[in-house]
Amino acid sequence: MESQNRDALATEAPLAPVTRQRKVQTDLETKLPKPYMARALAAPDTEHPYGTPGRLHHGLSVLQQHVAFFDMDNNGIVYPWETYTGLCAIGFNKVVSLIFAVAANGALSYRTLPGWIPSPFLPIYIANIHRAKHGSDSGTYDTEGRIVNKVEWGLLYFLARDEEGYLSKEAIRRCFDGSLFEYCAQMHMGAEGKMG
Repeated sequence: MESQNRDALATEAPLAPVTRQRKVQTDLETKLPKPYMARALAAPDTEHPYGTPGRLHHGLSVLQQHVAFFDMDNNGIVYPWETYTGLCAIGFNKVVSLIFAVAANGALSYRTLPGWIPSPFLPIYIANIHRAKHGSDSGTYDTEGRIVNKVEWGLLYFLARDEEGYLSKEAIRRCFDGSLFEYCAQMHMGAEGKMG
């Protein structure tokens, strides 16, 4: 039994020399406690095992933090005009921001409402954003809004690629908890200030 347990954790196979030649780089658990566990309040990686340094979660799930950037008046509800303002703030042009704001709020609003009567204002209730998970989403967040796995690559790449066209691991991690949006908004504001 102990031999089976040890074998289950082996990183080298005696009859596969390549597994000895190409050693496992590191034991993930030495850098990130319980790497397999879904995280509710932080988006960790091996360099940031406790999430974005200095970021306050205010008791919100990582998915709620991701959406909360767009809540301009901090009332827990994101209206299309707030989504539009947030998208413009992070660097999308006005036409794209308008299209994405209407599409996002249109797609997510009804599922997050506290009741069953639709609202013509298309509000997204941050407290209920976990209800907006759908079958075709990326699987980044689980059904309770905790961070798990992948990313909406296209928009993220467009938003956060560097001058050489690469998307950094840090940008991906920061997208999960919404701190990337804050960073992009600050950078965009700085770029506008330099241009004007």
